[in-house]
Amino acid sequence: MSLDVTIIRAAHERIRPYIHRTPVLTSSRLDEASGASLFFKCENFQKIGAFKARGATNAVFSLDDATAQRGVATHSSGNHGAALARAAKLRGIPAHIVMPSNSAKVKVRAVESYGARIVFCETTEAARESACADVIAKTGATLIHSFENEDVIAGQGTAAMELLEDVPGVDLVMCPVGGGGLLSGTAVAAKSMRPKIKVIAVEPANADDAAQSFRAGRLIRTEKKFTIADGLRTNVGAPNFAIIQRYVDEIVTVSEEAIVAAMRTIWETMKIIIEPSAAVPYAAILESKIDIGGKRTGIILTGGNVDLDALPWNL
Repeated sequence: MSLDVTIIRAAHERIRPYIHRTPVLTSSRLDEASGASLFFKCENFQKIGAFKARGATNAVFSLDDATAQRGVATHSSGNHGAALARAAKLRGIPAHIVMPSNSAKVKVRAVESYGARIVFCETTEAARESACADVIAKTGATLIHSFENEDVIAGQGTAAMELLEDVPGVDLVMCPVGGGGLLSGTAVAAKSMRPKIKVIAVEPANADDAAQSFRAGRLIRTEKKFTIADGLRTNVGAPNFAIIQRYVDEIVTVSEEAIVAAMRTIWETMKIIIEPSAAVPYAAILESKIDIGGKRTGIILTGGNVDLDALPWNL
């Protein structure tokens, strides 16, 4: 991929009418606890409740008219599906979203609310890809992959771009990694705007393929164990990994207990709702996985779509 900051800036111009420029929040209590200055980029306040609105909207509005009219398709257990459904509705084109049968009800309802057609499938990655390929063969829709797509990555990179425009002198930026769309866009934007900045990704220890791959210098596929951070169960994509290898400084992993503790701490201290995947970077601070002492640290809070009937501290 030939992704650079000019492409991310163009994406920002394209999606600006359709997304929120989300706020950056701070907490003196969390600063004190961490010994650093923390700046939380609140994508939980984004359209559809997650950063995914950025990439999906950029991809949909990048299509030429003839291609767009045939519709778009993807497979997604959650936020990307809702984001693509919304972007398609905004452009007035069909959207077909393949979702595993065990997808969270809150995420199914979100996709339905934008008028997309949902196709349910078995819960394996192979089943999702097969069902999506079938939909595309029958409809002529364009696949908008949730992370292996340059327009999606460029859109996701706009969150970090806004963060660095709004907060001067950031020393390092942290975000979670699943498939690597957000991390790829974040890394390109951050390193282009501030070459000396450190980019740190965080991953659940139960879904640590990106960390393993990063250490080995080659893509490693893993069978995912359960993690409460359901948005991060995906294996990192090959084009994303190439960008990660070039721009990312470190990938660390965190325990399930730390993810729950981080999520609860942010709810209680900052009075905002974030989903488990969004708590993963702060979990690395709680577990002292990286040295942020005295540093101005940007953290992307990726989303706030939580099943309120299944809160982890009430189980």
